Amino acid sequence: MNLKLIVASLLIVAAPVCAQAQNPSVSKGDAQKVATIISGDKAKTQTYCDLMQLGEQLDEAEEKKDSKKAKELLQKIGELGKKLGPEYVALMDGLQDIDPEGEVGAEITSAFRELDRKCTR
Repeated sequence: MNLKLIVASLLIVAAPVCAQAQNPSVSKGDAQKVATIISGDKAKTQTYCDLMQLGEQLDEAEEKKDSKKAKELLQKIGELGKKLGPEYVALMDGLQDIDPEGEVGAEITSAFRELDRKCTR
């Protein structure tokens, strides 16, 4: 999954998690902080990688227009997102206002690049 698709997926998968957070916008610094928190904890790193795999499955379900599967995956993604902590939830909430193709979206994508590499090993 390419990095722009990851940010776009994060925007999609954040919906069930974000109702709890109130941060209206995010920055590259916020994303770096969250990426550092996740990458510093093996369990959270594995949860993040699991979440990314579910995001790929969600993309496939949406391409196939399988709304039942997509709904199940969104529920699982929401549950995993909560396990990543309140900083992650706040970041996902803020991503709703970010254009993944814009400058800030690109900066946030770059902040997660190293964490994403850990998922491809």
